[in-house]
Amino acid sequence: MSSAAYTEAWLSGPQKTRFYTRTYKPEETQPKAVVVFVHGFMEHIARYEHVFPPWSARGIAVFTYDQRGFGRTALDEQNRSKDSAYAKTSWKEQLEDIEWAIGHAKQEFGGVPVFLYGHSMGGTLVLAFPTRANPPPSKEVVSGLAGVISASPLIHQAKPAAKAARWLGRQASRLVPALTISALVNSKDISHDQAVNEAYMKDPYVIQAGSLKGLSDMLDGGENLLRKDYVRWPKQLPLLLVHGSEDKVTSFKASEQFHGVLAADDKHFSAYTNGFHELHNEPDGVKERLIEECITWVERHIPSTSIPSKL
Repeated sequence: MSSAAYTEAWLSGPQKTRFYTRTYKPEETQPKAVVVFVHGFMEHIARYEHVFPPWSARGIAVFTYDQRGFGRTALDEQNRSKDSAYAKTSWKEQLEDIEWAIGHAKQEFGGVPVFLYGHSMGGTLVLAFPTRANPPPSKEVVSGLAGVISASPLIHQAKPAAKAARWLGRQASRLVPALTISALVNSKDISHDQAVNEAYMKDPYVIQAGSLKGLSDMLDGGENLLRKDYVRWPKQLPLLLVHGSEDKVTSFKASEQFHGVLAADDKHFSAYTNGFHELHNEPDGVKERLIEECITWVERHIPSTSIPSKL
């Protein structure tokens, strides 16, 4: 299936899970790079239809997918895997899915530079991917990345849950990992655009719930990034980290701290003053600024020898 901006496909990934995917390709040139994008908690890739056409218009392809447990990958009755269910996921599986997505992008686009880009939960996953220890990604996959962009990552919550509740949830997740519980997000905290916030609340693919395993892994994984895992970041892997200073969902301060302790040769922290959680949906020119900053950063990190000529 296809639209003017992207093509759709159902692809088989790890554990034979069927993933709903979208690919944005340049129309008149071979891509000079490809970005693998990882969306946030409780959402799906159709919420980014306005974000990726500018990338393909600049000659950069984007491959993205509804994560396991979310979007159409979890809820499309006709196409999803038999055992897929909303919020049924884990940190280990999500990181394996990223490795699969990178492999697919490399195969699809013939060895052009590959970048990882994620928002919120996805922003944390793309930070965790190069640092994970068990099981580690192959050195070839990590060393083959040209750069990572992380937007509004969930390293810490803006308002952390009580430690006792976290401990109880962690223990319960070992007994009933797929049990779902409410995970409410105040729509007013998403962006300054009321129309976006209202659409989020009415979206049939956004269900405000998470599994015990998924929630526990997500929160623990973010905290571990700042506590210890950051030391495994490859020094030569470039990072662009962006965050809104007034984010009420994920912690702006934690992103600042992560950037500060990271021993990367090429790292940049971009603070968006007064920005809420979804910078790509902020009005008054903010979303356009974000898209332009990210595209320009990727363009600067593409080796000149890898840029193809026009067909």
